[in-house]
Amino acid sequence: MDLAEKINNLLPGWIKGSRPEGGIVLSSRIRLARNLRDFPFPHHAGEKKLEEVIALVEKALEKPAPDKSRLRLVRLDAMDQLDRMVLLEKHLISPNLVKNPAHRGVVLRDDESVAIMINEEDHLRIQTMLSGLQLDKAWELADKYDDYLEGTLDYAFDENRGYLTACPTNVGTGLRVSVMVHLPALGMVDQVKKVLAALTHVGLNVRGVYGEGTESIGNLYQISNQVTLGHSEEDLVGKVVSLTRQVVEQEETARQALLNESRMQLENKVYRAYGLLTQSRLLTSNEAMHLLSDLLLGVETGLVPAVRPQAVKELFLLIRVAILQQLIGRELQPEERDYYRAMVIREHLN
Repeated sequence: MDLAEKINNLLPGWIKGSRPEGGIVLSSRIRLARNLRDFPFPHHAGEKKLEEVIALVEKALEKPAPDKSRLRLVRLDAMDQLDRMVLLEKHLISPNLVKNPAHRGVVLRDDESVAIMINEEDHLRIQTMLSGLQLDKAWELADKYDDYLEGTLDYAFDENRGYLTACPTNVGTGLRVSVMVHLPALGMVDQVKKVLAALTHVGLNVRGVYGEGTESIGNLYQISNQVTLGHSEEDLVGKVVSLTRQVVEQEETARQALLNESRMQLENKVYRAYGLLTQSRLLTSNEAMHLLSDLLLGVETGLVPAVRPQAVKELFLLIRVAILQQLIGRELQPEERDYYRAMVIREHLN
């Protein structure tokens, strides 16, 4: 199997799909927190209860999936650490599951656009991810899988409070709505902090690439709702969509300003990135992420027409430490990773 085939098999469906409304929004994610009635939350449950939850989910999966897709349940304690890290880097599981794999699992749809974490902070975390700004479709898909599981499983639900969850901030709908956005121009015109700070004042969270407690890398940010109680799912989705479009407009305005007022400096920046990415023999992860961000800005503003934007976006995942090692087929030492990262970037951009 050549490198291109390996890449195609390794990439999750959400990164390979078309992106409505431009490329500034890389992905849309819906996550539903659900718990089983009469079971202690995972952080209070013993091994026996956690295993009972897994068994009940396995039983629920005996029914055909709502969209007739193939589902598979993977136990995290049956995987090695590298494979768990690959799932994390694909945004299919959380850091919590990587740290505590015992009696935990994840259900994956064949294209990995649906991932259901078992015994994370809650008994179930139903997640759907699609490319671009497609939160409405992601919500419809998550709702279908929620109904599918609820047809067999008895959820912990209160008529007044809604769905009961381990963390009080998730009580109610149990819904987390999020998008991943790429905002290099706002960073270059020194406006990104101001724009993102404004979002926190209207009820949104801004986090790094892998969620809470992580930093932004390559000008990538996750934007999500803060509150789940007292609002309908449709209202929460609509609010995030509306505010995301405002952020997209501000990023587009900043890009146009750079083209109009600092075109030569912008060309120099993106072509320096292009040169380093296509010629370097050693690249660290952080350096590569920053260079890819600059290149993607150049591609999407029409300055580097020879490169497909999709190829650059796929590289945001392909150069991560665990995914890179799985792509090469063995564990790599740090300097080897820098060598193979540069090689994969050169070949994928060509």
